[in-house]
Amino acid sequence: MKDYFNLNGCVAIVTGCSTGLGVQMARALASRGCKIVPIARRLEKLQEVAATITQEFGVETLPLRCDITDTAMVDEMVDQVLARFGRIDILINNAGTGAVAPAEDITDEQFANEMNIDLFGSFRVARAVAKKAMIPAQYGRIINIASMYGLVGNKIAPASPYHAAKGGVVNLTRALAAEWGRHGITVNTICPGYFVTPLTKETLDSQWFQDYAKGAIPMERYGVEGELDTAAIFLASPASSYVTGVALPVDGGYTCM
Repeated sequence: MKDYFNLNGCVAIVTGCSTGLGVQMARALASRGCKIVPIARRLEKLQEVAATITQEFGVETLPLRCDITDTAMVDEMVDQVLARFGRIDILINNAGTGAVAPAEDITDEQFANEMNIDLFGSFRVARAVAKKAMIPAQYGRIINIASMYGLVGNKIAPASPYHAAKGGVVNLTRALAAEWGRHGITVNTICPGYFVTPLTKETLDSQWFQDYAKGAIPMERYGVEGELDTAAIFLASPASSYVTGVALPVDGGYTCM
């Protein structure tokens, strides 16, 4: 029987990998034999994540502190990964933030910060990984984590900078897919819906938001742990070799209405 999703020997960088969805996707790739490089700003949390993944799945890990708004740190991080493993096969650009406020009250600083982290940060890491590792190898899988809010607007939680940045990530994905396809690199984006994470738990647990979700989401519930895993594994694997430039909603149907 062919194992379509075998990632043995592959090396994956996962940004925003100290908590939440980043950790879940890192664990998913590790379950398929992939070596994991968890990236975030809090080294202590990263070390805990790495130790847990190594213990559970028996794969090598290399936790590295990196601020994706700092180009020099990003370049140094990629160099460290290459020095340790000699290759980078997969990048999951998951790091992000979210300013929630009415558009008329959003400050210049809030808008610029959102763009710098979610959009420019994703580009910084993709640029370094492609230039230093994937283009020379003529192979790569880049998965940008956008949001269903990168595809549509919303009336329940005003977050115009987030919508703008994640919409930028969606079209950045298309642009990079078009440019790097000749190098054997696929670039796709996952657009998650409402998932419970440390950042979203307080809002999603509220009764008013649960009532809203029942009407706004065809499946009438939030995403649960593990429901992004198969999308990440598929797009990270050699089996997705003819899939590029795609924005894949994993949102319980939110964007179908």
